[in-house]
Formats: sequence, structure tokens, C-alpha cells
Amino acid sequence: MTLQEIKLLHAFNSWADNRILDAAMAMPAEKAMQDMKSSHGSIHGTLVHLVGSEKMWLSRWTGKPDVTFLSAAEAPTVETVKTVWVAVGFETARFLGTMTDRKLQDTFTMKTLKGETYTHVFWEAFQHMVDHCSYHRGQVAAMMRQMGVTPPTTGLINFYRETAKLGRRR
Repeated sequence: MTLQEIKLLHAFNSWADNRILDAAMAMPAEKAMQDMKSSHGSIHGTLVHLVGSEKMWLSRWTGKPDVTFLSAAEAPTVETVKTVWVAVGFETARFLGTMTDRKLQDTFTMKTLKGETYTHVFWEAFQHMVDHCSYHRGQVAAMMRQMGVTPPTTGLINFYRETAKLGRRR
């Protein structure tokens, strides 16, 4: 994978995160907090996990690993989740600005919160993070549908179509 491709994935992930967070912020807070018996309970809980994972991966890539995962107490509303996400997105873009095609092929070693040690290639870990976020955005979309709310489209092809219309690609 090239740095240009990784930056495009970051742009997609940011676009999709922004859309799902804005849709969740437009909902009544009690709906966003309602336990839907999903893997992270509510829309809010799933968004906390999504943003927390992005924050955790960034900390691993920069060699300054977080020792705790973002909690609902640290981001008690969807609005505060978005505030954290915006900061993480900017820091991720800054980190990518230090990378090169060659550096993307390098490995880094990290520890999970369970204490397990793994070594990953940077570009593979970045792809995983985007895939993980897509999975959880899908969960949020399903929860929104269960509540009668139409979720935003966050698919990669839609991102490509929108950015092509804006003249930002090709």
C-alpha cells in the first residue's frame, strides 16, 4: 500500500465517522443512549468504542500507547465523542504527514490492554483500523434503523462518488 492510498483511506474514514456522528447528534440524546443489546450497548457506547479504538491505534503508532481505553465517562455525550474524534482525526492526519511509502512498510511492536505483544506492519494496522470502524458504523446504522431513524450512507463507494463530484479525485 502507498501513502497516497492510506491518506485516501483516512479521508474516507473521517468522512464516514463525521456522517455517523452528525446523525447520532441529531437524534434525541435518550435514543442515542438507549441500550440496544448490541456489542457496546447503545449508539453512544458504540461510538465511544469506535473513537476509542482510533485513539488507541494512533497512540500505538506514535509509540506513546494509552494505558486505558476511552470510556463513556470521559465522553458522556455524542457531542463529546465527536470532540474527541476531531482531535484524534487531526492527530492521525499529522502522523500520516510524517510517513512515507517506505515507512508504511515498517513494523511496530505494541502491547494490547491485556498485555499481549504483537508486531504489525503500519499499513496493515491502518487498514485494520478503518475496517474496524466500518464494522461499528454498520452497527450504529442498524441501531438507528431499529429506532426508525434513517442512517447516513457511509460506504466507501459513496465516498468515492461524492469526492469525484467535488473534483477532489481522479
